[in-house]
Amino acid sequence: MSVEIGSKVKGKVTGITNFGAFVELPGGTTGLVHISEVADSYVKDVNDHLKVGDEVEVKVLSEKDGKIALSIKKAIDRPEGQSSYSQRPPRQGRPDNRSKDFRSKGGFKPKESFEDKMAKFLKSSEENLSSLKRNTETKRGGRGGRRG
Repeated sequence: MSVEIGSKVKGKVTGITNFGAFVELPGGTTGLVHISEVADSYVKDVNDHLKVGDEVEVKVLSEKDGKIALSIKKAIDRPEGQSSYSQRPPRQGRPDNRSKDFRSKGGFKPKESFEDKMAKFLKSSEENLSSLKRNTETKRGGRGGRRG
C-alpha cells in the first residue's frame, strides 16, 4: 500500500535518533518524522516527546526514492489561518504595549538592543587593549618603564 502525500495516518514509533523518529505506517512502510516536525515548540531531544511503541498520528509530507517524510505537528488540526506559533491576543481592557519597560515587575529586564551590546563590547575592548598596551610597554622598557 503506497501512502498518499497530504494524508493523515496513524503509525507506531519504531525507532528514535538524535535527528528524529522512525514511524511504521499501515502496510509496513516506514517514514521519518524529522526533529523539527515533532512538536510546535523547540525540541532539543526527541526522547522528551516520543517513546518507542507510541501510537502517533502523522501527516505525509513527501515521498522521494522510497523515503517518506512525516510530520506530527502538521497532523494536528488547527482553525484556518492560525499558525502553530500564534501569539496570544492582548488581555481585555489593556492595550498591547510591548515597548513598555517591565523592570518594575519582579525585576524583569527586557533584552538588550544590538547597539547597547555593541557599545558595551567596544568599551570593554578598549579597556582591555589599553591595559594590555600598558603591560607590554613596561616589560619592553618603553614609556614609564624602569631605567637604571
